[in-house]
Amino acid sequence: MTDINIPALIVFTALFAVVTVMGFRAARWRRAADPMRLDEWGLAGRRFGTWTTWFVLGGELYNAYTFVAIPALIFGAGAIGFYAVPYSLIAFPLVFIFMPRLWSVTSKHGYVTSADFVRGRFGSKALALAVAITGLVATMPFIAMQIIGIQMVLDVMGLGGGPGTHWLVKDAPLLIAFAVLAAYTYSSGMRAPALIAFVKDALVYLAFGVAVVYIPYKLGGFDVIFTAVEKHLSQPSPATGAPLGSLTIGPEMQWTYATFALGSAMAVCMSPHQITGMLSVGSRNVIRRNAALLPAYSLLLGLIALLGFMAVAAGVGESIAGNPQLAVPQLFENMFPAWFAGIAFAAIGLSALVPAAVMSIAAANLFTRNIYKEFFKQNATPAQETRVAKLVSLLIKFGALFFVLALGKNFAVNLQLLGAIWLLQTFPAVVFSLYTRWFHRWGLLAGWATGVSYGTLTAYGVPVPGKSGSHFGGAHEIIPIIGERGYIGLTALILNLIVAVVVTIVLRALKAPEGMDATSPADYYADKDESSAHPNAAPPVKDAMDVPIATQH
Repeated sequence: MTDINIPALIVFTALFAVVTVMGFRAARWRRAADPMRLDEWGLAGRRFGTWTTWFVLGGELYNAYTFVAIPALIFGAGAIGFYAVPYSLIAFPLVFIFMPRLWSVTSKHGYVTSADFVRGRFGSKALALAVAITGLVATMPFIAMQIIGIQMVLDVMGLGGGPGTHWLVKDAPLLIAFAVLAAYTYSSGMRAPALIAFVKDALVYLAFGVAVVYIPYKLGGFDVIFTAVEKHLSQPSPATGAPLGSLTIGPEMQWTYATFALGSAMAVCMSPHQITGMLSVGSRNVIRRNAALLPAYSLLLGLIALLGFMAVAAGVGESIAGNPQLAVPQLFENMFPAWFAGIAFAAIGLSALVPAAVMSIAAANLFTRNIYKEFFKQNATPAQETRVAKLVSLLIKFGALFFVLALGKNFAVNLQLLGAIWLLQTFPAVVFSLYTRWFHRWGLLAGWATGVSYGTLTAYGVPVPGKSGSHFGGAHEIIPIIGERGYIGLTALILNLIVAVVVTIVLRALKAPEGMDATSPADYYADKDESSAHPNAAPPVKDAMDVPIATQH
């Protein structure tokens, strides 16, 4: 075994124990009269107010991928990694515009997922199934990324095992962490990550707030940092022979940067865990307030991204054996006292557990409502739905864990990029349909199939740099006609829309059946007082910890 950082491990374990207790006790937090309802377990009864929602959405957006992978990209390639800052700033206005409409119609009709809405809007099982499967499959690599974040922290603390260590011993801490996560998510549902998010965000602001001030001071200032980074990035890459990266976005990277930021922002709005977080709120105005307030997180995100540059200046490259995902944990290990490093490691660990819990819940909601109930047991009772969702959430978490341990970290990272490309193809069926029903359901399905097929095949053809014959090496390729490198997902979306429009025009000319719309125009403006009209909708309840929902207008 490698040397274990005992003080850091003690602090990490103590904080993990605290949130474990909170996770199990969360089942009693705002407990409903009938907890065996899917909207109670999977959406916490749609009761979250502004304060809770702030932490829940922040916990989902700013996860272990954010704190490990983005600084790792900046550590290895430079300025291109800062795409995460504009993409988050683009995402919030999109949420402000369309998500209140989605909340209103889903609350009014008792819908739990975006696929529920598509089913009601178009009366199409096939289109709803496409949206559900896309979300379900794409969520798996997102959970895998959270597992990788925890794995990096455990490795740096010395729990990764040395050469020759049996895999069961090496991965035992990770297995225990996810077993505990699975247990309290099963018990408490959406309430568990919501309650834990308070602790997670407090630790994130503490650890990373101190880091962006203390570490530059220790290194001699940002002038020293940027000088070291410029020298590092000018070195040739062993894989390609080209410079490792750049401190600025040159003309050759501008299309890549812009399309990646825009496409990622649109894709994250379609991710099931983001939609689940939004549908858990108690009022459409709670969404608007959070969309206006959450850009404050982007300031922290920009500072966190700079940790990648600090890791270069701190010389952690010799300690991470060519794995840039270890850069930030190793930076904390090198620069902080052991006890404070434990706090920082706990912040990263919780930044994995909170979104992993929400992601597994969101995927379980999709499977239960849009696959199990739709195709296997249409007369399933609310209690049966909830039991199935709980079981599926367990299977999804351990499926993602097996995915990482069996297939490796690099494959999980590449598949996560592919998952975002897939999610982006559901944008027309969900977002456009909140405003118009002009698109024909089969046109949207044909567009979705085209976008997913093009995105998958194009990403398959992108080799890993320096490895000829490899696949899924990135999410950028030459944009047809324009001739510049851009984000594959956005190109696929344009093709998606072209096919959807053409097929819709043809089908309308042929007067093909359009399906029944179960919604009405007023449903898209309904607020909490009207949401209990549908028998599947949870009754309005006063929010115990936030501003009373009755005053949230």
